[in-house]
Amino acid sequence: MTGAVPPNRRRVLTAGAAVLGAAAAGQLWLPATARAVEKPLPDGVFSLGVASGDPLADGIVLWTRLAPDPLNGGGMPDRTVPVEWQLATDAGFKGIVRRGTARARPAYGHSVHVDVRGLRPGTTYWFRFRAGGQLSPVGRTRTAPAPHSAGGRLRVALASCQNWQHGYFTPYADMREQDPDVVVFVGDYIYESTPSATGVRRHEGTGEPYGLAQYRNRYAQYRSDPDLAAMHAHAPFVVTFDDHEVDNDFAGEIPQDPDKQPHDAFVARLTAAYQAYYEHMPVRATAVPNGPHIRMYRRLEFGRLARLNVLDTRQYRSDQATSQEGAQDPSLTMLGAAQRRWLVDGLRRSPARWNLIASQIMMAETDLRVGPGKLWFYDAWDGYQAERNALLEEFARVRNPVVLTGDRHLTMVGDLKADFADPDSAVVGAEFVGTSISSNGDQDQAAFAREWDPRRADNPHWKLLDAHRGYHLFDIRPDRIDARVRVVDTVVEPRATPSTLATLRVEAGRPGVHLV
Repeated sequence: MTGAVPPNRRRVLTAGAAVLGAAAAGQLWLPATARAVEKPLPDGVFSLGVASGDPLADGIVLWTRLAPDPLNGGGMPDRTVPVEWQLATDAGFKGIVRRGTARARPAYGHSVHVDVRGLRPGTTYWFRFRAGGQLSPVGRTRTAPAPHSAGGRLRVALASCQNWQHGYFTPYADMREQDPDVVVFVGDYIYESTPSATGVRRHEGTGEPYGLAQYRNRYAQYRSDPDLAAMHAHAPFVVTFDDHEVDNDFAGEIPQDPDKQPHDAFVARLTAAYQAYYEHMPVRATAVPNGPHIRMYRRLEFGRLARLNVLDTRQYRSDQATSQEGAQDPSLTMLGAAQRRWLVDGLRRSPARWNLIASQIMMAETDLRVGPGKLWFYDAWDGYQAERNALLEEFARVRNPVVLTGDRHLTMVGDLKADFADPDSAVVGAEFVGTSISSNGDQDQAAFAREWDPRRADNPHWKLLDAHRGYHLFDIRPDRIDARVRVVDTVVEPRATPSTLATLRVEAGRPGVHLV
């Protein structure tokens, strides 16, 4: 972003923030008389750390959850607890610009979501919380650029798919060093799978989560990963969910296995999963669930440089097709009518140089059949082709559309075509399918090449295909997007060596992506 603190200085300030913040706490919090009436809380109430999210030009969401016994329901007393918060322009909290008291309620797992407004655009801030005499870790965040600013640079990290049992979340350590302005997380923050004795790390509990307490415990376990916690405390996240936050390959109110999960039971599971999701994510009150429904599609503006459209490709979709004919049924929808109108209107009217679409599911075609004929993943956009093709028609009239995707546990970067049935059809956009943080573990690269290399000829729009773990990093400028695929050598050990696998570029006014 324009006016960003130099990365090396940011890291020094962040490293010292906890020490400085603790030293100044006695002078800057509420008077001693107010603190004296607080009832004692168990030690370690800030075990899940702090986070921020959904940056606006004048606002940011600050998050924490009080949980001294995080894997056993949280361990908090059954009462509402006042939580003081501060936001400052310096790591030592000498320049406090906003402060207040939030209320951590048992009904929401003692989570806290503070929607701070009236801030300066394009500005770095530090924040912290205090409850029961205990001080949280210090977080750092940043607001979006001013609404009409057209220049500058925005650094965005794309992440998805972090399976606790498949490995450590080591890519986040490198992501923090790269110092993005914002992290876009496009789904599979947790996995609902049962504990595995053969996993690198074992899921808590005894089975899949179905109730609220179980989902809370699962999120708390994931939040305990030190690299993920440090990244949340370093930069704001923009999040959306995919399927594993609830149940693999669910569609609307239809589970993967309806013969084993009756409708009423699955609706109860959705209700629990969505509430636990809200409780653990730095999102606004617009995302407070209403039973088995949660509003997650939304739009964020980064000046005139970039507009980010965050999709929900789970809650409103039709049940998945089971055949090629079904995948081309025009009645099937991925987005639902209301979200589709919202997206198309936002693209048509966008004043931004770059129009980013965060889609949990891959949009470009993946033809799995080698040679004549087609074979698709029906859970992806390939299973909803009529709606996908209509969107691609819109892309032809949109300024610089770029889709950011997850789900595949692979890096799959390519062009978006007006008609994937015609290899010579026009290129209308670019798509970056980010690899996983840890899902699939340390993959056998030779086996991957044997499986996927024969498919390249049937998918000429692919520009890069790889199976290492990591994330994507984008430097967005008015004239181009420079993308780096950052990977690590292992996720089965708690430390890893990062590197840049490839560098790609999207040029303004020239749809598509190419290797640099």
